[in-house]
Parts: sequence; structure tokens; C-alpha cells
Amino acid sequence: MSEVQTGKNVNLEKVQVRIENHIDTLSTYTATPGKGTTRLTYSQEDLLARQYIKGKMKEAGLTVHEDGLGNIFGKLEGTLKDAPSVLIGSHFDSVPNGGSYDGPAGVVAGLEVAALFTENGLTPKYPLEVIALIEEEGSRFGGGLMGSRGMVGLLAEEEFKSLRDKDGITTVEAMEKIGLDPSLPRERDQQSVKAYLELHIEQGPILEEKNIPIGVVEAIVGLTQLEVTVKGQAGHAGTTPMDRRSDALVAAARMIAQFPGLAAAEGEGTVVTTGQLQVYPNGANVIPDQTVFSVDIRSGKEEHVQNIIKKVKELADSYRDSGVEITVEQLLYIQPKEMNKEIVSLLKEKSSELGYASCPMNSGAGHDAMVFADYTRTGMLFIPSKNGLSHCPEEWSDSRHIAEAVQILFEAAIELTEAGVRDDS
Repeated sequence: MSEVQTGKNVNLEKVQVRIENHIDTLSTYTATPGKGTTRLTYSQEDLLARQYIKGKMKEAGLTVHEDGLGNIFGKLEGTLKDAPSVLIGSHFDSVPNGGSYDGPAGVVAGLEVAALFTENGLTPKYPLEVIALIEEEGSRFGGGLMGSRGMVGLLAEEEFKSLRDKDGITTVEAMEKIGLDPSLPRERDQQSVKAYLELHIEQGPILEEKNIPIGVVEAIVGLTQLEVTVKGQAGHAGTTPMDRRSDALVAAARMIAQFPGLAAAEGEGTVVTTGQLQVYPNGANVIPDQTVFSVDIRSGKEEHVQNIIKKVKELADSYRDSGVEITVEQLLYIQPKEMNKEIVSLLKEKSSELGYASCPMNSGAGHDAMVFADYTRTGMLFIPSKNGLSHCPEEWSDSRHIAEAVQILFEAAIELTEAGVRDDS
């Protein structure tokens, strides 16, 4: 159906075409043409993307500004003086050689909601703000979620200024190079935000396999990253008998091989991943004397995360008498975050009213919404990802699904901003 009889005029085909144009244009701002989207924070590609986003915000009648982090805000003023804003958006940076939809789909959704407000002559009581956030992926300066963390006061000024990329360039130097002002305020007054809404591609296979267009996120999983170091004894590959070896790589491999079983035993969607492994001295004819590997643990329930941490440490202790020494360091810990129940109910209600099937979901990936969840009422929608792929050039989502999610967010934003039709007589 191209129009939904809700009192608001929404031509879905028109919205879909605009979404495709937005996504296609933003995808050209990449450092790796033909090899996916590489748009690192404060790069020249970042500059081109932000110029485009700011231009579209202005076309929708929004007042545009940037903060001291480089986050972009487009505001449709409300009739209530000094009232808190309803924020809607996502991030616009990417991983190296990533896709065109992870982040930008949510920014584009925000732009389209604002455009629909303008086209329908809607005036909000509470302001509507479209936001485009920086460095969610952490691909340039590490850590991730930098734009949202800075906004809510979780990134101290000295910490922000001390961050450097792999070439030793600081955040401040990189910002100034593309004309941004790092002296502007970074932290946002919590009282100035009424709610935060985010659309994101699922980055997994569930919605596509169920043939359901909308996922209403109820919680974002907790995330812990451990670094395990195994120390053994180097030796000659040819002259050291097998029963005399303290092989750090063999011990590490035995540990890593047990992680899938630990996750399966914990259940309820708990996952454990080792994605990084360094071997020293890394010689073909030398017994490894040290290995360092990552352990990424995720679950919707904090008790499962804690249980896996405990079991990894117990596993490490069990190798003490095998000629190796193992240490486990916790690098990152983020608790599972529940979305606001009222916002979740509102999104489900609007999906149903518009005739779109939806299902409740947990997010296995981290998002800016998990930062805002402790700061304001937060809600999040997922749309299907083709073959469940993300963070790769093959990443793709149907613009029709994005347009349908835009309709849902538009209806939710009308209610949250208490918008009414302008009387221009």
C-alpha cells in the first residue's frame, strides 16, 4: 500500500526512492571505491558525507549545528519553550571495507521522518532532532560509540584529546583538518532530551529467515572483551621432544576449542568468539613461547556473561601444571541494556496499526542506543539484512523495508513530539 489512512499523507514509493538516492549517494563517499565503504571519522570521506547530510537537513527545514565531537544535529523547533527534543538517527562512519547500510540507514530514516513532518505541515510541541553520530564503529580511534559516549558525558575531555589513530594523529588534529571546531561543547544536558529512536539493519539472519520486515529491539546484549596471554617456552621444532614442550599455541588452541561448548551450555543466545590471535616469535621452525588472543562474550543476560568470564578464568587456571602460565585481562565490560518499555510498546503499536508484522528481538551487536538507554527513553527498530551479512561490501537491505520502518518512526515521533497540523490560514 502506498498510503496509510492515519490522517498523515505518506507516499511509500516516494519515500523509498529518496531513501535509495540517499544510500547510493552516501556510498560514494568511500576511500575504497569498488571495495566497500571505508569512511573513517574525520576523514575526507567523512567531510563529504557530513556536507551531504547537513544539506538534506536544511532542505527539510531543520536548523543545523555540530558539537565539539563532530556529531551533526538538525532541529525542527517545537512550540514549547526550552522543551526537550525527541532525537532520531544513527551513525555515519564505517568499518574498513564495510557496507552502505550499517549506520547510514538510520541517519537516512531520520532525514525522511523530518521530511515527512515538513511535507505534512506538522508542528511539534517538543522539538524533533535528526542526529548523525561519529565513530560508533571505533575503526579510527578505537573503543567505539564515541559520539554518543561523548554526548552523555562518558568521555572525559582529556581522554578524548589523548586519543590517536594508527598514524599518531589526535582527534583534535583530525577534526581541525576537515574544518571542525573541537572547542565547541561536547556534552549534552540530559534535560534537553526527551527520547532517542534508532533504526538499524539487523546484521543477522533472523528477520529474513522469518520473513518479518520489522524487529522491535527489547534489549542490547552485554559485551565483555578479555585478553588472554599464554606464556610457554620457545624451542627448536626439530630437536625438542613432544613430551618436553611448553607450547603456548597448543595450550591456547585447546582453550579456544572449548569456548563454543561453554557458550552452548550457557544457552539463551550466549556467544563466545575469538577473533584475534598473535603468536610469538611466529617462526615456522620455533615452538611458540607466547600467544595472546581475544575472547568476546555477549549475552542478553548479565548472569550469563559473568558465568562465561568465570569459566574462562577457571579454564586458564587448569593449565597451571602443564608447563605454561596463563593470565586473563578484562579490557571492556558493558552491561546488557534494556530499551524503554513504553517506547517498545509504542513501536509495536505503530507497527500493528500500519499493518506491518514485527517480532521482539535482542541485539547481538552494540549500538549508540545502548549508550542512550541510561540517559533517556530509548527505542530501536531492526530491518532485515540480506543473507544476514554486514561489515562487508555485500551488506544490503531492501529500501522498502527502510521506508516501512520510516513510517513507524514517523508515527511514533508524532506521538512523542505531540505534533499537530499547522494552521496557515
